[in-house]
Amino acid sequence: MRTLLTAAIVVVFAAGASAHVTVAPETSRGGAVERYTIRVPTEGKVTTTALDLELPADVTITGVVVTGGFTYEARREGDRIVGITWHLDVKPGEVAEFVFFARNPASGQIQWKAHQKFADGTSADWIGVEGDRRPAAVTTLTAARPK
Repeated sequence: MRTLLTAAIVVVFAAGASAHVTVAPETSRGGAVERYTIRVPTEGKVTTTALDLELPADVTITGVVVTGGFTYEARREGDRIVGITWHLDVKPGEVAEFVFFARNPASGQIQWKAHQKFADGTSADWIGVEGDRRPAAVTTLTAARPK
């Protein structure tokens, strides 16, 4: 059971933790199906209990990796997934990683808006532009490979 949890949670003790929710990779090809990893640290003293990811209209989710230790809900509008909420207790000093696959739009940037929920009922909204206090993670798309 612990082995399964290690795939979903990477324990980081304070020093190495990132200051915000990130999505990797930061660069991908337009139109490609990409494997994305969303990384959620808990830096404060209150456990993270959920992460809600809004999906841009031009991004198509093709799969969510389930490794154990957490649950998730996909929100739909018709057949399209418009958001994913992962539920997992991420204690202070820990970092959780969630993996999903998505088809990229043809060009531009993907702004990944995320809402980190805490056990005390508060939240941190990672939805701003670069330079904001709580910026959304961004993936920049490069030209698609010629066919």
